This record gives sequence, C-alpha cells and structure tokens, in this order.
Amino acid sequence: MISACIFMLILSGCKKNVTDCKIPAAYIDQDLDISVTRLEKPFFEKLEKDKLLETLALYPEFAVQYLMIEDFDSEDELAQEILSIHQDEGMQELYQEVKMYFDDISSIEKDLELAFKAIRYHYPDFTPPQVYTYVSGFGSDLFITEDILVIGLDYFLPPDHRFQPPDLPNYISKRYDEDHLVPTIITALSASFNQTDLKDNTLIAEMVFYGKSYHFTKTMMPCTPDEHIIGYSSEEIMGSYANEEMIWAHFIENELFFETNPFEIRKYTGEAPFTDEISPDAPGRLGRWIGWNIVDDYRENNALTLQELMAQENAREIFRQSGYRPR
Repeated sequence: MISACIFMLILSGCKKNVTDCKIPAAYIDQDLDISVTRLEKPFFEKLEKDKLLETLALYPEFAVQYLMIEDFDSEDELAQEILSIHQDEGMQELYQEVKMYFDDISSIEKDLELAFKAIRYHYPDFTPPQVYTYVSGFGSDLFITEDILVIGLDYFLPPDHRFQPPDLPNYISKRYDEDHLVPTIITALSASFNQTDLKDNTLIAEMVFYGKSYHFTKTMMPCTPDEHIIGYSSEEIMGSYANEEMIWAHFIENELFFETNPFEIRKYTGEAPFTDEISPDAPGRLGRWIGWNIVDDYRENNALTLQELMAQENAREIFRQSGYRPR
C-alpha cells in the first residue's frame, strides 16, 4: 500500500496544461447553433391548471420523455400533480434560489454549443438534443436521450449553497457545480459513441470504457481542466500523477487487470471517497484515471482518429497496444 504521507506530499506531477489552450478553428466553424429552453418560469410562476396544460402542449417531447405524461390517466392528472408539488413553499423557495443564481446561463449555453460543434466535427451526422433547464426538486440532475437534454439546475447550485441534494456524499456533491456541468453532459453523451464488448467483464474493460469516455470529453473540450472532467481536485490530480508509478505497481503486483469479481472491480472504478486498497489518501475511482491515461497513450501511439478509437471495442487490445507506462 502506498504511504498516505507519500501520496499527498508529492505534488510535482505532470498535470496536463490548458493555460495556453485554444479551441480549434475547425470546431468553431461548424454550422451549428443551439438554444436552451428555460422551463423553470412556466412551471413555477402564476400556476394555473389551464396554463400548465398549454405549457405541456408546447413541449410534447419534454412532457412525454421527462414528465412521463403517458403514465398518467390524463393530462389533467399530470397538471394537477405538478400544481400540488410546485405550489409547495419549499419548492417555490428552491425555484427562487435557482432563478437568482442562474439568471444568466449564457456561459453554459456557449460551452454546450462549442462542445456540440466539436462532436459535429468528428461525427458529421450528430444532431444535438434539444436542451431544457428545469427545477427538479432534486429529483433528476441530468436527463439525456437522443432527442432531449434536461438540466436540473437545482443540482448545480454552488457547493456552499444552503440548498443541496439530500443524501449525496460530499465527495460526489462537490462535482455538482457549474464548472463540472458541461463536461459531465459530454461524458454522458460519449456513451453513444463508445463501442464496447459487453461480454468482457474484466476490470481493464471497465477502466478502458471510462478512459475512452474521458478522452472523448477532453477532445471535445480541450481547454477544460482535467479536474472538471474526472471530478478530482487539483491536488488529487497532481498527487495521482506524482504517484503514478506506485499506483501502476499496485495493479501489476496484485494482477488486477483481468479481475472479474464485481466487488473487487468496484473498489477501483466505483464511486468512493478514496481508493483505500492503494492509500486512504488516494482519490476514489483511480482505475478510471489510469484507464484514461492508457487510452490517451493508445490513441497517440497508434495515430488513430477519434472515431477509430471510439469504435475499438476490444479493451484488451487497447491495453496491449497502448504502450502505457507511468510518466
């Protein structure tokens, strides 16, 4: 096991530098515009059943896919349920806080548009989903289908805000802020492009899956710090790079890469405050972070396009041909 003192005190890692980064002109030049439809106001202000029914009719995809209107006996029943929930004093207070904090979401809209343009550049057939914002009452942070993306803005209030998602551990809730929002969306969208062998249930397969997801997001958002993609702090990123050789040795010495026990795999890729098997001070999900480095090296050392990388479903082949070694 890596010493806790060693892990946290060595901070001179090779963190990827985005200081001088520029968005590629080829991304910016893509012919694509998005608009974000803000649904907080029509669902929270001047609430009347007839007005809600009109709103539901205006946004049928939102009503069907997100509000699941077809699960109700009638549109009236759904409208009445929304009325009873949204008229609650606590929900109204939450809405007012979201309204105040997210009065201007132009930076979110700009980042989303740039990321969608980048996806369109690499995948010309990509059609971005219609984007909506909403106050979910901490019921849903992000809802993503091929057609729509719904952002529950209440989840992304600042970490020190008095309204926080209930029962969410701090090591997860710290990633729920505006800086992490768009990278999280793009990482989720990457699943549509991330080809995998579903029969491979090894640790290395899971590591590579996450590695490809993060690589995809970094490619689409090259000027975004790694911290906002994987959800580590700057200190955790630097500490991981500084201790990369010892982390790698742990995986090698314990013959973990082809482990198939889901409980063992979860120790290295599942949500956790730390990776205790390596060090109580090592951040959680270190298997995902190593997987990201493996995928980076695989693409670079084999001169692949992003499409070729994402289409490669053989995680073992990616592992073998990556030539990955600790920095």
